[in-house]
Amino acid sequence: MFLNTRAARPEDLVTDERAHDEHAHEVREVMRAVAELQIATDAYDAAAAVRLGVNRTDLALLSLLDSRGPLSPGELALGLRLTPASTTVAIQRLTRAGYVTRVPDATDRRRATIELTDAALAITREDYGPIGEQGARQLGDYSAAERAIILDFLARSRRLLEEHGERISADGPPSS
Repeated sequence: MFLNTRAARPEDLVTDERAHDEHAHEVREVMRAVAELQIATDAYDAAAAVRLGVNRTDLALLSLLDSRGPLSPGELALGLRLTPASTTVAIQRLTRAGYVTRVPDATDRRRATIELTDAALAITREDYGPIGEQGARQLGDYSAAERAIILDFLARSRRLLEEHGERISADGPPSS
């Protein structure tokens, strides 16, 4: 058995404590930066919703379609964690506003997909295009290995949020 006596020296323990403190500080800074990013994203999305004349649920539906492409009403309901009835109402509002269209399935008349209209795509490009372009340039400043780490962090963070979103949804309202 190998015993590392060097790690037992008091001056090394202080260094280990400093490293731990520095690590904890860096983790807190990343968490703070993520929280600030979420706040900025929320504020931008609120402004976009007002500009479009839609509510936040409708904006989320538009964002999901922009991100994933045409989806069925059921897929939208799952992706947004809404009831089918709430999803139908949102689709109806967005159809009336001219932002989405219902496209019948070519082989099954009972099925349809929901797609963004050209008007919605134009507004998306106008509102979110500059952010996407600048973000792509910023990502270009990172190496492939660094982008892989960023992508891993974002994917793991999304799964964490989804997991805990399900948890608090299942918990119901807080007890008084």
